[in-house]
Amino acid sequence: MRKSYFFRIPMLIWGLFLYSLGAVVIINAQIGYAPWDVFHAGFSKVTGASIGTVCIVTGITVGVLVFLLGEKLGLGTIANMVLIGSFLDMIIALRIVPITVSLLMSIIMLTIGLIIMALATYFYINAGFGAGPRDSLMVALTRMTHLPIGVCRGGIEVLVVFIGWRLGGMVGIGTLISAMTIGLWIQTVFRLFRFDATKIKHETLNDTYRNIFVRKYTD
Repeated sequence: MRKSYFFRIPMLIWGLFLYSLGAVVIINAQIGYAPWDVFHAGFSKVTGASIGTVCIVTGITVGVLVFLLGEKLGLGTIANMVLIGSFLDMIIALRIVPITVSLLMSIIMLTIGLIIMALATYFYINAGFGAGPRDSLMVALTRMTHLPIGVCRGGIEVLVVFIGWRLGGMVGIGTLISAMTIGLWIQTVFRLFRFDATKIKHETLNDTYRNIFVRKYTD
């Protein structure tokens, strides 16, 4: 079991890096950010903090909230809180992603960014270390309200887009395309890799601790 961590932890980190890369590609497409990034960018403008720092603070805040709501956290939840924002700032600082100057290139970049995010989701989920704080919030609200999960996810994203837009985050056709097509891209990637996310058994932090440290002294 412990040997699998040598593969799964890098898979988790790679997935989070790809997610950040996809987010920057969408941001630099300049036709509207993905829903949560509208929120992050809005708060970044108001506070003067980097978008990555806002992403980290938001992740930690949401993580604490879902924990108080009774959801279990995993290593992936914690890594999501810290690494996505850190990778965002690093990629933006390195300027490795061009900023588009035409509508055609913007649409192409937006599509590439969504595909990268879909690949990131495959690696992140396949690692089996639990959901990120934002996904955990969706699950917690579904459990509390008994509403369909799609309704809860849609409600959260509408709310964060509205708040982010009011704070100055960029909302545009890219925001709508992102919200409407990311699920399709994820489904396409999963089919390409013949991956069934429902068969992944995610570990809580307690599970990971026992597997790495406790069994070390009992094997």
